[in-house]
Order: sequence, then structure tokens, then C-alpha cells
Amino acid sequence: MNVEQARFNMIEQQIRPWDVLDSSILSLLSVVRREDFVPEAHRSLAFMDLEVPLSGGRAMLAPKLEARLVQDLNLSKRDTVLHIGAGTGYVTALLAHKAQRVIGLESQADLVQLARTNLRQASVNNAEIVQSDGVEGLLAQAPFDAILLTGSVAKVPQTLLDQLKEGGRLLAIVGDEPIMRARLFTRLGNGQFSSEDLFDTTAPRLAGFVIPSRFHF
Repeated sequence: MNVEQARFNMIEQQIRPWDVLDSSILSLLSVVRREDFVPEAHRSLAFMDLEVPLSGGRAMLAPKLEARLVQDLNLSKRDTVLHIGAGTGYVTALLAHKAQRVIGLESQADLVQLARTNLRQASVNNAEIVQSDGVEGLLAQAPFDAILLTGSVAKVPQTLLDQLKEGGRLLAIVGDEPIMRARLFTRLGNGQFSSEDLFDTTAPRLAGFVIPSRFHF
């Protein structure tokens, strides 16, 4: 396989047509080597338009969805980001290139170790991985400029929304199959939030996000 040609095809044939048009994001996809974050057994799938299987029934999201989520979070270099569902660390690495600091939460111990190793080997020094399912967020480090959930939830916990700074954004894939939507929440102040549906998609459920109470539609 010609790796660079496969990467180019992924960007131009999958990601750009999915309304990922931010040139800084498109360039970043050539800098952060996705294949280095894919488990060796599935490395041949690194550039394909599909979810990559991980241990414990987990999966990396399709490349176009990962890129679209990072783009639509609209980060700046001043932002501190909470990333829930870090997996192998790939999206965490993308976020780290766009933000000042990223804390990735991952519930599965083997993936925690893999993500830490991958980030270290990719020389990503402004991100860390904490073992947690992320349902309660990370109150000790709050408030955050942005929170990203890379996986779907039936509803977003109010606990997470409350950990945003005023003007902060939370992006999650919300709903039940076959209809889910990427939804962007913004904290307006005085305990108020706005929400905007950005696009339709589907994604595997995030581990632990199964309790109906304390959740926000």
C-alpha cells in the first residue's frame, strides 16, 4: 500500500466531501498519522471509510466523522478541552494540535495505556489520558472551553454542560439508531444553554452513558 496516496485519497475523497473545508484541519490530517493510532491487527483499515474495531467491542469512528467533529468544535490555541471517549488517542492528538491543553478520558484500561503510548510516540505533549467513563466529566479540572464526546449518547448529562465556561461548547452525537444528530451546545450564562443540530450521523454508544437521570435532551 502506498501510505501517502491512501492518506491523500482519504482526505480528498472521504473527508473534504463531508464538508470538512477548514484548511488547517485538512493539513493536520497529513501531520497526525492516523495509521500510527490504529491497532496493528487492523492497520490496513486506517484510511478506509469505516469504523475500526478496538478491544472490548469499541471502535474508532470513521475518519470523516472524526475530522468533522474536530472542525465543528471550532477550537483556538487558548482552549482547554475535555475529550470523552479517547480510544487510541487519535482524536485527542488532533484536538491537541488545535488547543492549548487536552484531557482525554477513556474507560478501558488497555486503551488508556495504548493512547498514552501513541501520544508520546507522536510527540503530543499538551494532552493527557485519564481512566474514566466520562459520565461525570472531570470536575476537578473544570471549567472547560470545549468538551467533545467521540461516541453517541441518548442524552447529554447536565453535569457535563455545567462544566463548560461561559461561551464554552460541547459537541456530542445524540439520539438513538437509526436517527442520531451531531448537536452543539453553547453555555450562554445564567445557567442557560443553546443547542444546534449540525448534521445527521450515527456512532457507537459511549461506555457508561446509559443512566437516564441527570441527562439533558
